[in-house]
Amino acid sequence: MLLHDAETAFHDIVEKIGLPRGAGLPRPTIHSLRHTFAVRALETCPDGRDRITKHMLALSTYLGHSKVADTYWYLEATPDLMRNIADSCQSFFAGGRP
Repeated sequence: MLLHDAETAFHDIVEKIGLPRGAGLPRPTIHSLRHTFAVRALETCPDGRDRITKHMLALSTYLGHSKVADTYWYLEATPDLMRNIADSCQSFFAGGRP
């Protein structure tokens, strides 16, 4: 029942704020809001391996994932995050620190 109530409230808000909808536009959903939150949280994560690890653990807990590994797929969600991963890997294999 709670999910239904949340979805109803979400759709009411989408209507009230006048979010554009229609052919060719993505349908707004609670899940897409959650996904956007997770990606933005990772994009704004502080630099440094230890800080990123703690940030990822906190995000995983907040999202309710039973395993932190279930949160790591969000790293593949945007070109910026993938570019950061690729740059870190390249630095590591060239003898530097990621």
